[in-house]
Amino acid sequence: MTWWHTPSEATATRARPTVPAGPGGHMGAAAPAGVPGMTDMAGASGMAAVLGMTGSAEAATGHKPHGGLGAAGVPPPRESELLWAAQAGDARAAHLLGRGYAQRGDRAAARHWWERAAAAGSVDSAFNLGVWHEKHGSLGEALSWYEVAAGTGDAEAAVNLATLMMEQRGDVACARKWFETAARAGNLVAARKLALLCEDAGDIQGSRDWHRVAAVDGDLASAHDLGFLAYAAGNEEETAHWWELAARGGHADAAYHLGLLLSASRDPEGAEAFYRLSAKSEHPGAASQLGGIALSRRDLRTARAWFERAADAGRVEDQRMAGFVCVELSDSAAASHWFGRAAASGDPESAFNFGLLLIADRGDLQGGQHWFRQAAQAGHQRAAMELIALLSMTGQAHECEDWPALRSQPPAWDRMAEPELVARAELASAATGRRGGVTLKVGELTEVLGTWDLVTRPLHDHAEVSAWLTERSGLHASAVEHLCSVRATLLRPGTAPWPTPTEIDQVLTTARELRHRLGVH
Repeated sequence: MTWWHTPSEATATRARPTVPAGPGGHMGAAAPAGVPGMTDMAGASGMAAVLGMTGSAEAATGHKPHGGLGAAGVPPPRESELLWAAQAGDARAAHLLGRGYAQRGDRAAARHWWERAAAAGSVDSAFNLGVWHEKHGSLGEALSWYEVAAGTGDAEAAVNLATLMMEQRGDVACARKWFETAARAGNLVAARKLALLCEDAGDIQGSRDWHRVAAVDGDLASAHDLGFLAYAAGNEEETAHWWELAARGGHADAAYHLGLLLSASRDPEGAEAFYRLSAKSEHPGAASQLGGIALSRRDLRTARAWFERAADAGRVEDQRMAGFVCVELSDSAAASHWFGRAAASGDPESAFNFGLLLIADRGDLQGGQHWFRQAAQAGHQRAAMELIALLSMTGQAHECEDWPALRSQPPAWDRMAEPELVARAELASAATGRRGGVTLKVGELTEVLGTWDLVTRPLHDHAEVSAWLTERSGLHASAVEHLCSVRATLLRPGTAPWPTPTEIDQVLTTARELRHRLGVH
């Protein structure tokens, strides 16, 4: 794509208003002797060939000539006629000359003729001068030329002006004004940017309104964002509507998130359909989910294929799962590969299993000790126990005294939670990470939800569950009630603001202490 307006642009087909004098008062000046580019007009290809000149109407709109004639059967002008017209103040001729020189790489000549064209009323040339100065000149000149074009109703110029004002000048109020001008003229980019500005300013209704304008006209990213705004407000029916609209348009994240929503709503068949749709676009999360579905059906080879697709994208949890499946398939070499990659990324469970494989398959006690130590230092209890046994066996019992303290700590969460709880955790993580927010960790949210599910299973009546847990565990009632409140927010968005990372740390401590005191692991 070129960086100047071409003849096929929208503004070429609408009435061209006369623009006021541009920046620095230099518009309308007479052509100086030896204007830029004038000396090479008789080059081998000729300006007519560079421009693809046709009659004036075709040149302005980009239409192909019919039988070599221009409008009303008039032959195309010669180069000298084009130059004569431009020097006489013809805006279209000057604009085309500028475009031709830009295509030939003569920036100075392009700027000269666009300035002449803009002086004669070419909005497109004013826009192109904004682009020219943004690329090769000064920010101030770029802003001034964009404002000239935007002031006549050029929506694209208004978007560029707003973007520069926001990103280079930090003037959000001015940027919002020009984005709104462009959005009301039907520009989808402006509508989306305005929606995001509104959301960042806390104007959620304004954000919804502008996202809807963009989404209805085909902006899939805005449809995806509308789904998240609805989800955070607790409106899952509207969430599903917007995510399905975006997913069927080819938005892989929307398809994946709709799969999660359907899984959370206990619709596994619907979830799988949208995971598959998302996986067609190589979405690693969808591949991971499909791996889990295949594993639940004991289709180990299919599960391996999906997990390895996700693992190749760098997802540590899927590298670990690929390792487990390879163990089940008796492919210890592949299992070592995947456990090793995940362990090197800091995953304690993979480090523990990698250590076991090194000892069992290769007799590598030193390697096993190394990875047990890595896992134990991250709080992995079984790794600490294996390390103590290995140190004792190899005559290094003096090191054992460093590890028994781990036995008294609450065990790490290593259970498989219900699919709907994992889906809720992923949706909450995705929702909190939008627009520069702090992303809550899926594993920690899953542990919070899974712990509550685990410790309350004996209950038939959940009406007084907080009081029951407080009595059974001896924990303070406020700690248990806080855990209950955070769980409710994760399962039913819109009932309260999303929890902060600090809150998650607090309720994780409570969840682990609950499991420890109640003896459930």
